[in-house]
Amino acid sequence: MNAKKIFSTLLIAVLGSFIGVFSYAFITRKAGHAHLLDPKPQVRFTGMSYDNNSGYIDLTDAASKSIHAVVHVKTQYTQSATTGNPLFDFFYGYQQYQTPVQSAGSGVIISEDGYIVTNNHVIDRSDYIEVVMNDKRSLPAKLIGRDETTDIALLKIDEKNLPYLMYGNSDNIKVGEWVLAVGNPFNLTSTVTAGIVSARARNINILSNKYAIEAFIQTDAAVNPGNSGGALVNSIGELVGINTAIASKTGSYVGYSFAIPVNIVKKIVADILEFGEVQRAYFGADLVDLNSKTAEQFKLDNTEGVYVLKATQQGAAVEAGIQSGDIILKVQEIGVNTVTEVLEQLSKYRPGEKVKFTIKRNKDVKDYEVTLKNSRGSTGIIKTETYPLLGAKLQDITTDDKKKLGIRFGLKITNIGTGKFRSAGIQEGFIIVYVNRQPVRTIDDLQNFLSATKGGIYIEGIYPNGMTAYYAFGM
Repeated sequence: MNAKKIFSTLLIAVLGSFIGVFSYAFITRKAGHAHLLDPKPQVRFTGMSYDNNSGYIDLTDAASKSIHAVVHVKTQYTQSATTGNPLFDFFYGYQQYQTPVQSAGSGVIISEDGYIVTNNHVIDRSDYIEVVMNDKRSLPAKLIGRDETTDIALLKIDEKNLPYLMYGNSDNIKVGEWVLAVGNPFNLTSTVTAGIVSARARNINILSNKYAIEAFIQTDAAVNPGNSGGALVNSIGELVGINTAIASKTGSYVGYSFAIPVNIVKKIVADILEFGEVQRAYFGADLVDLNSKTAEQFKLDNTEGVYVLKATQQGAAVEAGIQSGDIILKVQEIGVNTVTEVLEQLSKYRPGEKVKFTIKRNKDVKDYEVTLKNSRGSTGIIKTETYPLLGAKLQDITTDDKKKLGIRFGLKITNIGTGKFRSAGIQEGFIIVYVNRQPVRTIDDLQNFLSATKGGIYIEGIYPNGMTAYYAFGM
């Protein structure tokens, strides 16, 4: 009897277990919890997929195009030096001698027949320029022209079928866009670094020229000494800038680098090739950035645009109908919000060209067509005369120079190469006022004096900082 009860109890327990298990499986399947048994993990690895649909930006093609079109630029120039020994100078007189100095940077080939863009400061004062290609060939280079106001220089080598970079459009560059910096930092040839565009139209006050245009593209691509004159390229390998400067207290890269926009470069190169020098166009007004303080000062509702503080009489702006107190909103359909952005757009045009300005006056917005002028207040092309014997380029001084320096006439030296002027110690920017005590009002005056003189030449003049100077040399 007891055995039957025990057997019955076990049988009931086993059946109950089977019923329980079956019920649980049936209920959980119906409730949709089958994913709990899914072997696929719910976490994901952080490695990126490199297929074309992943969103990954492949910069290898851009680097490959750029690296063969960027060259190493080596220069040599002479520099005056002294013994530095006062005892020696006391017994033997003050001694000065010329010592060679070597420098280096980068350059970008922009045509298959050997035109190369670099920075003006890379080749400044150079007596000899050498270009080292990516395939290690070394070639002498000729300086075609240069412009201090934008820090651009154009070189030429005698070669054909060279790899070169196509121009991009720097107006289309966006903050956050990936770019490559290609150059030769610390003489490490063919170096490529990557970064993003951090800002546009930066003015960092690095160019000392009074009429300098600074509208740099700021990036966080690593750039160091030796990168100057190298290429800033976009993700498809187009040239969008020329690397020029870094923001650093140490002289080495600390996070920011700056490049000249290629749209400025294109215009500078075109001017040098066509005219031998840059044709700078002027708007004819003093401009001011707007912020909360200046907006309140000028009683404006917002900080939009660029404020016209003073329009110059007989200047391009006044002749177009623009007045002091107007606000510039656009230049040729490109929005501007800083003085630097206005200057960047103006730098792309020549004297005599017509440019549309969108102007806000009170609450009215209207377009004005402005015919830009040159530094002399006319719309013509300015030509500089070159004198090989003197090793210099000269041009008439501007009205601004006359007012600032208190002089009525003179000729300004815009470029000095090897020749009489450099040997005499004359520097660029010097304004010749008198030659052999005779006033120099025009290029023809100087030519006549030089032709009629067979002995010594005595020159009197003044530098842009107001310092007067005197030089003498034999013809």
